[in-house]
Amino acid sequence: MEKNNYITVSALNKYLKYKIDNDPNLGIVFLKGEISNFKNHTRGHFYFTLKDETSRINAIMFQSNASRVKFPVADGMKVLVTGRVSVYEASGAYQIYVEEMMEDGYGNLYLAFEKLKETLQKEGLFLESHKQKIPKIPEKIGIITAPTGAAIKDILSTIKRRWPLCETILFPSLVQGEFAKDDIVKNIKLANTYRLDILIVGRGGGSIEDLWPFNEEEVARAIYDSKIPIISAVGHEIDFTIADFVADKRAPTPTGAAEMAVPNIVDVRNYLEQVTIRLHKVIYNLINLYTERLDNIKASPIFKNPKRMYEVKEQMFDLLYEKLLNTMKTYIGNKETNLNLLKSSLIFKNPMILVTDKKYLYDDYCKRLKNAMEKTLQDKKNIYTNLLNKVEILNPITTLKRGYSITTFKDSSIISKVNLKKGDLITTRVVDGYIESEVLKTYE
Repeated sequence: MEKNNYITVSALNKYLKYKIDNDPNLGIVFLKGEISNFKNHTRGHFYFTLKDETSRINAIMFQSNASRVKFPVADGMKVLVTGRVSVYEASGAYQIYVEEMMEDGYGNLYLAFEKLKETLQKEGLFLESHKQKIPKIPEKIGIITAPTGAAIKDILSTIKRRWPLCETILFPSLVQGEFAKDDIVKNIKLANTYRLDILIVGRGGGSIEDLWPFNEEEVARAIYDSKIPIISAVGHEIDFTIADFVADKRAPTPTGAAEMAVPNIVDVRNYLEQVTIRLHKVIYNLINLYTERLDNIKASPIFKNPKRMYEVKEQMFDLLYEKLLNTMKTYIGNKETNLNLLKSSLIFKNPMILVTDKKYLYDDYCKRLKNAMEKTLQDKKNIYTNLLNKVEILNPITTLKRGYSITTFKDSSIISKVNLKKGDLITTRVVDGYIESEVLKTYE
């Protein structure tokens, strides 16, 4: 084959672009699918992948069209798009240039994410009260991520640059795929057997499918049960996973997690220098203050002539002594006055007055006691007389005096028609004695 028959890659891509751009069936296309790998560029353009169960296509929506979208666009969202299909010559990849976009619901992964998030939130796994504080100056940090890739490199380089005194332990883990969740859970439990101050769990950016192991319930509960404070570092700043909500601290990127975990050695040095300067200043001021106080004491008249202090105390003692003597004289004088008044009183001269007053009081008490006793005795006599009259009324002898009699068996038991029979001996009591009889006959 002749050499002139070969064409360049650019020529082929340009030809394919020409063919696709001039295909009427591809000039306007209506697609529906689920958004993945969404990125909102700083210039306002939307870059994403549109996918269904088996296929996917790259998509771009320029700022002029993206500005007309009235709803927040996110991974997992199902949308209806209108656009044209063309080839990007630089890469030879075909893609759809979206002009219009409408909501068509959310994808299965997004719905599963929201459902699990709601469940764990109700259980209290996101509560701030459960979150542990991140130590300010850690000595040992554990890292759960893939052993290769940008994430581990960014974390280690950041820690080494900011705080090289800190020791790091890598727990290599799968962070993508079907078995990643079990590997992450296993490494979290393993890390809790080490004496770590902080545990960083995460990976670099990716699609919602790539980050899905960090949306698994098993991973969330392992993070919640961890006794070591955990910083989640999953994806980019716009990516949020269930692990971010459960973790004690969420970092926007792996680099951000390393910055949260350790202090900046430059800042610590500056702080120590400032503290040292302030400490020296405080010590210098204290030395000057106490030096000045010592100079004042040395210059005081009392320190130069201590006898003057004794003289002042001596004078004060004399004043107090004089005051004590005067107080004693006044006290004794008051007592003497009271004694003279007592001596001159009528009772002191004639104490029988006091005895006479007490005798009158005694006679009055005796009289009142006698009257009370007589009244009480009379009341008791009246009560006794009344009771005696009542007893007399109830006395059976009184009844006998009125012509009645009482008949009983000889043993004083009560007679009734039932137990009385011929030949029984009975006793009849009358007012002036007893009559014994024998029963000859009983009547109905």
